[in-house]
Amino acid sequence: MARSQIIPELYVVGAGPGDPELLTLKAYRILQTANVVLYDNLANQELLTLVPTACECIYVGKKPYGEYTPQEVIHALIKEKALTKGRVIRLKGGDPFIFGRGFEEMLFARSHGIAAHYVPGISSMQAVGFEDIPLTHRIVSEGFWVLTGTKKDGSLSADLRLAMQSNATVVIYMGMKKLPQIAATYAQEGRGATPAAVVMHASLPQRKMVAGPVQDLPDLVAAAGITYPAIIFIGDVVAIERNG
Repeated sequence: MARSQIIPELYVVGAGPGDPELLTLKAYRILQTANVVLYDNLANQELLTLVPTACECIYVGKKPYGEYTPQEVIHALIKEKALTKGRVIRLKGGDPFIFGRGFEEMLFARSHGIAAHYVPGISSMQAVGFEDIPLTHRIVSEGFWVLTGTKKDGSLSADLRLAMQSNATVVIYMGMKKLPQIAATYAQEGRGATPAAVVMHASLPQRKMVAGPVQDLPDLVAAAGITYPAIIFIGDVVAIERNG
């Protein structure tokens, strides 16, 4: 391809919660036009079979509390590949605008004259429905809070105590390392018996789930061998099906 024909652009695409069939039609179509795909740890690699044969696929994953590709390296790859090859797809698990740094990558691309576009994905938290747990349910929960378990400075989000005061479902991403602290916080506020669940590999055949009082989650998780990636759900919606 001649240099003058290259149109640098970035598509930040949500890969969904894991099951490749939960990819959106738009994401499916865009992947078939990719020159380069930068994919993360949570994007199902089966989706890479959708790209053209000549497409370059580069892993830039970040495993929780383990090996990771620095964000600066990802930015550099976005710039290099877009300017030299054209259409770059940044494939992210779940939805790239929910704790995915997708907008940050789009802003970086645009600052270098690269057109950037967003393609939503089904969020991993929505896959809790496969466990017969709704995020909201009439009378039981009128809404939901979505929090990160670990802020940039490593601390637990202060919003957790605010969320606990409502009847809303509390959804915590990246909270497994803070699970003992989360359970203790609920117990300290006299809400340790609140129903809760932890779901690992949501939407995939190997998924695991435990449920019980939030104060017992650390022991339940350890007994079930649940680690990362997993999402924590706290609220009365967890107990709806179990109460008949």
